[in-house]
Amino acid sequence: MARRRSPRPRAAAPPSLRSRWPNGPVPTSLSTVELTTDNADPDGVLVLLDGVESSHLDLADPRRLMFEYMQQMLATLEESLPGGNGASGIRALHLGAAGCALARAVEATWPESRQLAVEVDALLAQYVRDWFDLPRSPRLRIRIADARHVTEAARADSYDTVIRDAFASRAVPEHLRTVEFTREVARALTPAGIYLANTADHPPLPLARREAATVARVFAHTAVIAEPGVLKGRRYGNVVLVGSQEPLPLAHLDRRVRTLPAPASLVHGAVLESFIGTSRPFVDPAAEEEGGTTVVPGATTATTAEGDPASVVGPAVDRSS
Repeated sequence: MARRRSPRPRAAAPPSLRSRWPNGPVPTSLSTVELTTDNADPDGVLVLLDGVESSHLDLADPRRLMFEYMQQMLATLEESLPGGNGASGIRALHLGAAGCALARAVEATWPESRQLAVEVDALLAQYVRDWFDLPRSPRLRIRIADARHVTEAARADSYDTVIRDAFASRAVPEHLRTVEFTREVARALTPAGIYLANTADHPPLPLARREAATVARVFAHTAVIAEPGVLKGRRYGNVVLVGSQEPLPLAHLDRRVRTLPAPASLVHGAVLESFIGTSRPFVDPAAEEEGGTTVVPGATTATTAEGDPASVVGPAVDRSS
């Protein structure tokens, strides 16, 4: 069970930070970014990429996460890695950075953690450093690179958690959701490490089911977290995938996600097997080719509404959600 920590005192957002914020959208290396505030939430700021909500930061309370899937991820980490590595905190690799909201929450929960956030958009990373009071290096480093390249270059057993929260055109980049990529994640994790992946899907969740099949192919213990309305196919929404080579604290985690501000469901075991059904894991194009499928370089085949597997996944550029 997670060790509960006393909340830190709330502090007003430094005026010097707000003075750096832009008025209206500004271009980044790959998109546009805009900051919006609300009088009802004086310490909060919403980051929009190309007009789409990407991150929310509470400048006075880093542990306050507005996005439900981030609440689910932090709850999973607290239940699975309650004490971190003692005084050294935890070692986290964030694939997709944007506003670094979850990285700030990790720092507030496990002080002295060492985190690396990977962002492909160079200007966005620069803006985030300028606009927000982020932990400094080496507590939080931001690297401009492709998330898969960084994962493949990581040393074995070097992270307690790897968190994938990267999107391109509102979809998970195809090269960040395959069995081959997930094996690299598993290699970079410690034996008790936790893989967390955010995805989003429309009913009947064909992509989320395939992603769950992918994680289950690599990790000995897998679970899915989502709000009941999403799991029941009533609406579009986020699905959090959890993978570990060691048993997950299912009872504690189930109770924890059910008591979040937006209650969620934990799916595992036989129910997860039913959720996956006949959905096939995603694989790299080269693996498809070895299986006898003709591959057109750079091509992408869409997944049907029934969740029938696509034949090819092509390269994509990753961007944080």
